[in-house]
Amino acid sequence: MRNLTQTEAIERARLLDVTSYDITVDLTTEASFRSVTEVNFRCHEPGASVLIEVAAEQLHSATLNGDPLDLSQWSAEAGLRLPGLAADNLLRIDADFGYSQSGQGLTRSVDPVDGSVYLHSQFEIADAQRVFACFDQPDLKSVYTWHVVAPSAWRVVSNSPIREVETGSDRQIVHFERSARMSTYITALCAGPLHEVRRSHDGIDLGYFCRASMAPYLDVDDLHETTIQGFDFFHRMFGIRYPLPKYDQLWMPDFNHGAMENFGCVVHAEALFLFRSQVTDAELEQRSNTILHELAHMWFGNLVTMRWWDDLWLNESFAEWAAHWCNAAATRYTDAWTTFLSKRKVWGYRQDQLSSTHPVYCDMPDIAAVEVNFDGITYAKGASVLKQLVAYVGEEAFVAGLRDYFTAHAWGNASFDDLLASLSAASGRALRGFATDWLTTCQVNTLRPELAVAPDGTYQQVTIVQQAPAEHPTLRTHRIAVGLYDLDDGKLVRRERLELDVAGERTEVPALTGVSAADLVLLNDDDLSYTKIRLAERSLTTVVDHLAGLASPLPRALCWAAAWDMLRDGELPARSWLSLALRALPTEPDINLVTTTLSQARGALGYYADPQWADAGWAELAATARTQAYTAAPGSGHQLAWARAFAAAAHTEADLATVAGWLHGADVPDGLAVDTELRWSLLQCLVAAGAAGDPEIDAALAADATAAGEREAATARALVPTAEAKRRVWQELTSEKAPANWWQRASLHGFWHPRQLPLTEPYVTAFHEVAADIYARRDGEQGREFLTLAYPLYHVAEQTLAASETWLADPAHPAPARRMVAEGRDSVRRSLTARAADVAAG
Repeated sequence: MRNLTQTEAIERARLLDVTSYDITVDLTTEASFRSVTEVNFRCHEPGASVLIEVAAEQLHSATLNGDPLDLSQWSAEAGLRLPGLAADNLLRIDADFGYSQSGQGLTRSVDPVDGSVYLHSQFEIADAQRVFACFDQPDLKSVYTWHVVAPSAWRVVSNSPIREVETGSDRQIVHFERSARMSTYITALCAGPLHEVRRSHDGIDLGYFCRASMAPYLDVDDLHETTIQGFDFFHRMFGIRYPLPKYDQLWMPDFNHGAMENFGCVVHAEALFLFRSQVTDAELEQRSNTILHELAHMWFGNLVTMRWWDDLWLNESFAEWAAHWCNAAATRYTDAWTTFLSKRKVWGYRQDQLSSTHPVYCDMPDIAAVEVNFDGITYAKGASVLKQLVAYVGEEAFVAGLRDYFTAHAWGNASFDDLLASLSAASGRALRGFATDWLTTCQVNTLRPELAVAPDGTYQQVTIVQQAPAEHPTLRTHRIAVGLYDLDDGKLVRRERLELDVAGERTEVPALTGVSAADLVLLNDDDLSYTKIRLAERSLTTVVDHLAGLASPLPRALCWAAAWDMLRDGELPARSWLSLALRALPTEPDINLVTTTLSQARGALGYYADPQWADAGWAELAATARTQAYTAAPGSGHQLAWARAFAAAAHTEADLATVAGWLHGADVPDGLAVDTELRWSLLQCLVAAGAAGDPEIDAALAADATAAGEREAATARALVPTAEAKRRVWQELTSEKAPANWWQRASLHGFWHPRQLPLTEPYVTAFHEVAADIYARRDGEQGREFLTLAYPLYHVAEQTLAASETWLADPAHPAPARRMVAEGRDSVRRSLTARAADVAAG
């Protein structure tokens, strides 16, 4: 893979216009595939030379304007030099490319159900060069004509509709229409004996695809409803129709991420979004959000594309913001902004507090720098800034600015400055200061209330204190609302809402002087700004006792987020946080807040609790979860969420007996479906505790001989609590031959376990010994994922920090790998701080 620099990309874009690509690929072979690329392009300075990316296994031939090129000057890492360019050029490259196991390029998956082969492409950031020769940068847009040789039983899908199919006895040649103008990274190719359902809406041909064996789980009605709601909303708001004749969505196996916005050929992760078993509304909402996120990209990213990857944040932040905007306004998920706060902003806050924090907008000198920035800052913090910007200029002006931006830059490339110009013109407001304040600085501020109460029960003085970490001391201007809530027969009723600007270290609020003191003072009410908040002592007591008294889920989410931040910052002991959670969650009606907080409860016990108390905490969590599983509405998402939480927390003999009973159909709560996915969760609980092992895993896999079953079995085998099992899994994870991405991910999810620390203690050292080598030997995506998931986060100890500091002191380790290890170290350091607070509270 060539690590293209921004400087090289700018120069190449200055020299070239790429007229067209014509690509022929032969997918009838197993070990690799043949790809022939013809590129027509113009050069503004005849005689110049450029490089083209060709990350092939073998080059058979290459000709430029009919003359053969010197193949000794090519490598997959450096590309191929094209010397002595003419004004108009035709390049032809014939090469063999390898299928991918890392999810980059063209991934080949074999379905264990029926042995069928499925292929899907993933070209972002710069992996199109793994399938065809190309100038792999976003501002060299072109049109593409694909010709695909494939087995006759396959369905082949790309960005454009099929023009013609030549059929033979056992193979076919599928010719596609010439595509619209687009960047290399959003071209696409998917193939296999796909199950297909077609619908139409508003003149757009809509396709829904999955593997044949997953056809029973392709919930087309729900997927289609969300899709057309998105089309109608974005058409109305953006003022420009979706520009392609068809829009296909495919749910594919072994896809690395949630989804990818290929123009007219979106690929989703089957493992995340095709549900074989009962799920909660939280999971359905997340699927809806992902569908809308990728659909928003058709305008923002595809129709108008960033010039270079320093505007990656805008690409992803806009889609993140627009998906929640649409979900809240146009679908049944009307509380989508609560979900944004509880799931996405919390991710942004966490990422922003690591040593790897970076501005939302930051320089991307090369492709390697881009690869590590698909993070909570790029997505969630950036979307939060856009949400603030909408509030700042008003939604009407913001939409008018978007329409101007799309119209002015359609089919081309643009930058944030271009968007800012359109928004400034539409709103009549100068926005450069806002952008500088929020996009070019790091870290998150904390807002605290200082409340002086007079003897008559009124506020003598109210001050909002803004804090910033010493290493990033920026104090920003925050537009926030302050909500005053009073207890009334167990309900927390908002008596007053005051909107104001907070700037500098201390902001006095004279409007509240003489106002009766409230039971709950909630800063950043309605979640207007990107900031952590704190609760005053009286407010925290009120929240602990009466959180369910808040009728709206958004203020409840703000309180949950504040408590979580206080726990992670060592200001609220883990045992106190768990007490709040187990007291308030049973009456929490919002399923997203329930699932998020139950996940945080496991994190609180695994990372932040005093180890001497943690077993008692797990027992409390399991007891509450068990009770709620029996008392929640039968068949409800809440019941399922609590049942999952029980399976994750159960570890006493009595709890394990209950788990085993559920697994075998005994004493199952009324309405709880012990279906395929829950059965795996129950079995994994027993395996982790030593109450089941390989024979039970083998039997479960035999009953669920699917790709999903293989993933679950890999996790279960990694959970087996013996030194031999851990050694065997670690050897496979670190072997010379890279495992499949899905197996690595599934195994690492099971390898580390908070109640197996003596077994995994040796792998703290082992991780640091192999981290650099694994990163160097594995494809970028797989190497980064290993360093992230294999870091020993549960081993909260000074020895872990010391091992990481020693590793990080070696300047030979590449920057992306250093970032992954440093983020693990930062997380352990934060865990130590929180644990100290919990120990002190004990």
